[in-house]
Amino acid sequence: MAPRTDFPPIRACLFDMDGLLLDTEDLYTLCINLILEKYGRTSLPWSIKAKLQGRPGPEANALFHEWAKLPVTESDYLAELTALQQKHFPTAKPLPGVEKLLGDLGRTRWWDFKDQNGVRNGEKGGKEGQKAQRVHIALATSSNSANFAVKTSKWTELFSVFESHRRVLGDDKRIQPGRGKPLPDIYLLALKTINDSLEEGETPIKPEECLVFEDSVPGVEAGRRAGMRVVWCPHPMLKKEYEGREREILAGRMGEAGEVDTHQLGEIDDGWADYFVDLTNFPYEKYGIVIPPAEVELDDSMKENTTEELVTQEAKSAAA
Repeated sequence: MAPRTDFPPIRACLFDMDGLLLDTEDLYTLCINLILEKYGRTSLPWSIKAKLQGRPGPEANALFHEWAKLPVTESDYLAELTALQQKHFPTAKPLPGVEKLLGDLGRTRWWDFKDQNGVRNGEKGGKEGQKAQRVHIALATSSNSANFAVKTSKWTELFSVFESHRRVLGDDKRIQPGRGKPLPDIYLLALKTINDSLEEGETPIKPEECLVFEDSVPGVEAGRRAGMRVVWCPHPMLKKEYEGREREILAGRMGEAGEVDTHQLGEIDDGWADYFVDLTNFPYEKYGIVIPPAEVELDDSMKENTTEELVTQEAKSAAA
């Protein structure tokens, strides 16, 4: 089919975390392979890992045990896995392009600030004279709260761009059991956290005005099922595993959720999803996103906003 090209500008970016923002997918593989080696099993193949990626812990563990058939109880396996993860997760680092991308998107909040005459910066336009708007961002990760804290412990400032009420984690009670990725609930909830906290009078953001950033196949399907545009930025080995099926993945048509609500799925080459090798040099203009110049960071209102959020996040981390 002919790809759609008349999309509205993106007003919200919703991010997965593992393997998309942080290099934790290789750390997950390392921890699992250490356990598999201990019990004389072969290393985790990408054909199985691809099925685990993006899913909530309980679902991923069930799929793993069905394949691995380890000679230990699931609770013993989880205890060993958790210990290894606590050791290795703190070494997680941002993937290429992530720090600049989040910094750029975070800076778009400047468009909402008003000058001394009460005129919103975005009304004056960007460098090309076009009107500009803030791009709201939220986190939507299957990682539970404990793992999130460990993985991000050295990256508090980087993740401060995600306001605390706009973070949806894998153990969020608002998501019903069994409704994680590849179903759309987590992304619809992430959008709700944004819409519920917009300034009074601001028009609610529609799903088609959202851009989901994902590395996993179930995650892409979740974004497509939510009626949102998607950026797919997979691990090179995942891309190799699914070579030749990229168009199906971008349409959300890999059958990760089975024959459930198939009306939510996209169509091949419908223009709603794109593949990127990594997140460096992200093409903002393709999505109607206007980034303010870096010097606006010197604006006093920007500093106050950032400081308040950092203090809030550090206090919450200390309490945890």
